[in-house]
Amino acid sequence: MGTFDWDRLNMESEVWLHKVGLQSISPERLTGTLGIGQQQLIEIAKALSKNTKILILDEPTAALAEHEVGILLNLLRELRKDGVTCIYISHKLNEVFDIADTITVLRDGATVASHPASELTQDKVISLMVGRELNERYPSITFNPTDVAMSVSQYSVWDHHQQNRKIIDNISLDIRKGEVLGIAGLVGSGRSELVMSLFGSFHGEAKGTVMIDGKPTTIKNAEHAIKNGLALVSEDRKKYGLVLSESILKNITLSSLPKVSSVGIIDENEEARYTNQFMNALKIKANSAETVVGTLSGGNQQKVVLGKWLLTNPKILILDEPTRGIDVGAKYEIYMIIKQLAESGTAIIMISSELPEVLGMSNRILVMNEGRFTAEFDRNEATQEKIMLAATGGKMYGHEHEY
Repeated sequence: MGTFDWDRLNMESEVWLHKVGLQSISPERLTGTLGIGQQQLIEIAKALSKNTKILILDEPTAALAEHEVGILLNLLRELRKDGVTCIYISHKLNEVFDIADTITVLRDGATVASHPASELTQDKVISLMVGRELNERYPSITFNPTDVAMSVSQYSVWDHHQQNRKIIDNISLDIRKGEVLGIAGLVGSGRSELVMSLFGSFHGEAKGTVMIDGKPTTIKNAEHAIKNGLALVSEDRKKYGLVLSESILKNITLSSLPKVSSVGIIDENEEARYTNQFMNALKIKANSAETVVGTLSGGNQQKVVLGKWLLTNPKILILDEPTRGIDVGAKYEIYMIIKQLAESGTAIIMISSELPEVLGMSNRILVMNEGRFTAEFDRNEATQEKIMLAATGGKMYGHEHEY
């Protein structure tokens, strides 16, 4: 019977954890206790540890923050020097142009172009991807913020694995009707834990004051959140947003069963009516409402999640990485949905690790670092450099806020 050399396993694991920027994580820690970005880095470390000659990475940075992306790209450059061939699949074109020697574009399952990266531009690649020219990356949104939809003050959240550790430390924020409040920060800064806690779906203890439409509210679970007008499009749609083995119809109506039922009996005609309405409005590409969600593309899956929550008529829509892992064309369609919702008066909180997206879609931006807000910017004064400085705990100059 074989035995494991645990000391050697731990030592080698530490080496690879260090290479992907996770030197602070113990090799013995359960991966289920890590955030999705850290889990992604663990997957990358596992693949790299096999000393393979051909490494295929499919959206490897979808859950990573900017500094983590830099660590990975530098590591891939070193592997290239060592003779390792890398196939890098990504919708983040800045990364593609940063790392690739040759770029191949696929559309609808077929190759439409393959050229040396030096012969292409981002705009050319985008037109090849979507089959048409895309003149603007982000739509122009007419912001007209009105009353405060939700106010959060002196709010703290504790880690349910380490009950003496605060994940969110005494933060406050207001979100108004008709605005997109962007929240930026590195992976592990507490962004997702904050919104999950506000939605009642985070297990750690929370203390503080939450007011919706001026009334003190305690949200204990997702059902209570929905009744109070909240909706959460989570960062991991496959784990938290969808039942992949069920149809589009069943997924879209899942959070609104009282709308499509009477005395405990579901009205199938109402289910179909609402589903077809949102499939048309959101341009969900599928053969029918009975199509199994797990067979759809990432962009269409994300639209199904949006449809599910929009059917609840939310006052406050929380979007955590709303365009992660989807192509440029689908991204723009989701941006248009956000635009229409904001202009119709919906209050939107949007978390994104893509700084151009935060800058392009938000009228106000809060930056998180280690569970606290370190800066607030209006859209006209925000830059990627200012946001990154605040996200890494750097000293802010000029427009600075205390929280």
